[in-house]
Amino acid sequence: MKSCCTPARETSAETQPRAGAYAARGGRDRPGEVIDISGGAALIGTDRPLFEMDGEGPLRRKKIAPFRMDATTVTNARFAAFVEDTGYRTDAERLGDSLVFQGLLPKDAPPSRAVAEAPWWRMIPGATWRCIHGPDSADLADPDHPVVHVSWNDATAFAAWAGGRLPTEVEWEHAARGGLADVAFPWGDQEPDDTEYLPCNIWQGTFPHQDTGADGYAGTAPARSFAPNGYGLYNMVGNVWEMTSEPFKVRSLKKSVARAHAGKKGFKLSKGGSFLCHRSYCYRYRIAARNSTSADSSTSHLGFRLVYRPQ
Repeated sequence: MKSCCTPARETSAETQPRAGAYAARGGRDRPGEVIDISGGAALIGTDRPLFEMDGEGPLRRKKIAPFRMDATTVTNARFAAFVEDTGYRTDAERLGDSLVFQGLLPKDAPPSRAVAEAPWWRMIPGATWRCIHGPDSADLADPDHPVVHVSWNDATAFAAWAGGRLPTEVEWEHAARGGLADVAFPWGDQEPDDTEYLPCNIWQGTFPHQDTGADGYAGTAPARSFAPNGYGLYNMVGNVWEMTSEPFKVRSLKKSVARAHAGKKGFKLSKGGSFLCHRSYCYRYRIAARNSTSADSSTSHLGFRLVYRPQ
C-alpha cells in the first residue's frame, strides 16, 4: 500500500505576519453550530495500526479538559468574512501559487509543473482559496464548501481572529470517535466501498485516473454533508484533511522511521484524510491515521476546523 503524499512548498513564507496580529481586529465571526465535547479519559491511536511508520499506534489514553468544536470545517463563507475584516492575504496569494490535484483542472488548462514524487499534484500559478483550480478555471469557491488552499499559518491567523484555536491530536481523535471506542471510522468499523456503502467523501474508482463520484462528489463536498458522528460533527474523515495545532512527530528508535521522515522538521500534523483517499492507495481516512505538511504549504484538499473554550 502506497503512502499518501501531500507535497511541501519549495519556497518559504517567512514574512507571514504572526497570527496574534489579527486577534484584536475582528471577532465578528459567525461560526455556525458549535458542539460541546466532554472531557475525561480520551483515546488516541490504535492497536490496529496500518502505517506503523506514521506513528498510528499504540492505543493509549490521555486526560483532556472539555472543549467546544465546530460542527464543520471552516467554510469559504467564514474565511471570506475574515479576509474582508482584516485584509489578510494567504500564503498562496502572497507566494503566487498552490497545489491542485490534476484531475480537478479544466481540460484546456495550460501546462503546469508536476511534483516529482506525486505527478498528480500540479503547482498552479494563481490557485487560491477564491480560485480553487486556478485563474483559468471557472470553478470559484463555493461558500458552503471547506476553505482550501490555506496553510497552517493562515489557519492559525484565522483562529486568532475567530477566538478559537486548532485542536490537538487527542482532542481531534476524541471528537472524531463520537463516543465510540477503538474504531477505525467515526461511524464504527464498517469499511466504505465504491458502490453501496458511501458514508463519507473519499475516492471511488482507480486512483489517480478515475473518480466515479459514486458518493455524489468529485472534489470537495459541502462542509455539512453526509451523516454526522455521535457528537454531531460532520466529515471528520474524508472531504479535506484537517490541520491540528501540533508538530508532526513519530516516536520511534528505528532508523527506517527516521529516514522516512527526514526533512520534516517544522512540519505540522493533519488528520482525517480527504476526497483523494482510497483503500488501494491512501488508506488514511481513518481516525488514527496521520499526515504531515509544512506550515506554509497549501493544497486543494487541506482545510481545518476550530475548537474553543467551554462556555
